[in-house]
Amino acid sequence: YALDANTGAELWSYTTGALVDSSPAVAYGTVYVGSTDGEIYALDANTGAKQWSYARGGEWGSSPAVADGVVYVSSDNGNLYALKHCTGAKLWSYPTGSAPYSTSSPAVVNGAVYVGSWDGKVYHFALKATQD
Repeated sequence: YALDANTGAELWSYTTGALVDSSPAVAYGTVYVGSTDGEIYALDANTGAKQWSYARGGEWGSSPAVADGVVYVSSDNGNLYALKHCTGAKLWSYPTGSAPYSTSSPAVVNGAVYVGSWDGKVYHFALKATQD
């Protein structure tokens, strides 16, 4: 749901194929959110229209983080995924050693992305900007 910040009135809604357990991220005029239906959705922030989705075939338990043209999100298969913000194309994924779970939400700070793992480690990845 998108709500008017002043009145609380519903502006738009979008129905995914299952529950949404994560908090959305908003960047580039787009709302990014994962669903337990196995897809990450990119929705137009003004209209709620679907711009793209990326299906991995398992639950997305984390909230996405967006920086420098890349959407970072953890999956229940223990991987951190990097998706191109404007198309949803997979740039890379990396196993965090916590399969089958990785529900920690990535954090982006000072040119790096950090994500915790059920294996007791925090993983660090240097960011690379994506050109549109």
